[in-house]
Amino acid sequence: MAKPDLELSIIMPCLNEAETLEVCIKKAKKNLIENNIAGEVVIGDNGSTDGSIEIALRNGAQLVHIKEKGYGAAIMGAIEASKGEFIIMGDADDSYDFSNLMPFVLKFREGHDFVMGNRFKGGIAKGAMPFLHRYLGNPVLSFIGRLFFQIKISDFHCGLRGFRKESIQKLELRTTGMEFASEMVVKSSIFKLKMTEVPTTLAKDGRSRSPHLRTWRDGWRHLKFLLMYSPKWLFFYPGLLLFIISTLLFGLISMNPIHARQLTFDVHTLTYCGAGIILSYQLLSFSFLSRIYAVNQGLIPVRKKFLNMFKFFDLEKGLIAGLFIFLAGFLLSLNFFLSWKQEDYGHITDLSASFRVLIPSIVMIIIGIQTIFLSFLLSIIGTIQNIKFLDE
Repeated sequence: MAKPDLELSIIMPCLNEAETLEVCIKKAKKNLIENNIAGEVVIGDNGSTDGSIEIALRNGAQLVHIKEKGYGAAIMGAIEASKGEFIIMGDADDSYDFSNLMPFVLKFREGHDFVMGNRFKGGIAKGAMPFLHRYLGNPVLSFIGRLFFQIKISDFHCGLRGFRKESIQKLELRTTGMEFASEMVVKSSIFKLKMTEVPTTLAKDGRSRSPHLRTWRDGWRHLKFLLMYSPKWLFFYPGLLLFIISTLLFGLISMNPIHARQLTFDVHTLTYCGAGIILSYQLLSFSFLSRIYAVNQGLIPVRKKFLNMFKFFDLEKGLIAGLFIFLAGFLLSLNFFLSWKQEDYGHITDLSASFRVLIPSIVMIIIGIQTIFLSFLLSIIGTIQNIKFLDE
């Protein structure tokens, strides 16, 4: 791949930013001149009608018309049109300091692929960030991002950030809305890009109109994205916890009721524990299936240990396991039926003892049948997966 002619592209998404666009472009161009950086300013316009297009052209910025609506779509269109080896993106509302981008550039020159700004370390001007964003939304979502993906970034949603163009294009980013910011950070971590952060400042929005960002709507979209990209936290960990608790109580109550002071946990609790085992089994299955789908779609990279586990679990082994569990449950049900037959199909005298047989048998029958059909589904997905790996 030929080395780009320009070192740095500064890109800004734009949708009716006439009030602040010019000052942002001038600051960015001044930064390039003062630091002797070969670069450009690229505006990804998303359908402006307030004169932003004319302002961009008048100030010597490269203009790209992006038909698909959304923050992410505007950014991706500008990335594709940029000619720099490195790219720094930021909002065109004059809240980010485009005149101080050298900390980002220096990190690129040191070999980093992804450089995030940190507003909490650099300074947030009074009134620049809404109370809910500063003390609830950003800290909570940043914490979840660090927890789910082991990302060592403190300000997960800073809009001023930079990356190598070649590296970011390999991620195949897909979201078009505000959650694009989260996707970029998450996939950079998943695909092991070299990441770091630098202090940056946040000034008060220079526009007189309200921002495009909607607190609750876009906050939910960010959270939804984080959950969807982490099958472990969405399905596996809740399923595993529920399975352990349900199975432990199920095993104890199946033998004898549990007495705790005035409370007695008997067949009613056993029924809920059986439901918990079935539900947890489904969650664990969803975790496995969603991970296979994510790998197959190129959303996450293939890990050798996961691939080995997938190869170990084939259709025949799944069918045998499912059939064994089903037969165990069927035999328990048959035993219950024979006991009922001995009483001439009349009233069962010891209901508690009978339910300790009936409930486990039903749970095993359901789990066995689910395992059989899950094995077939995994085999179908696995066939597609193997074809993909052979092609690669």
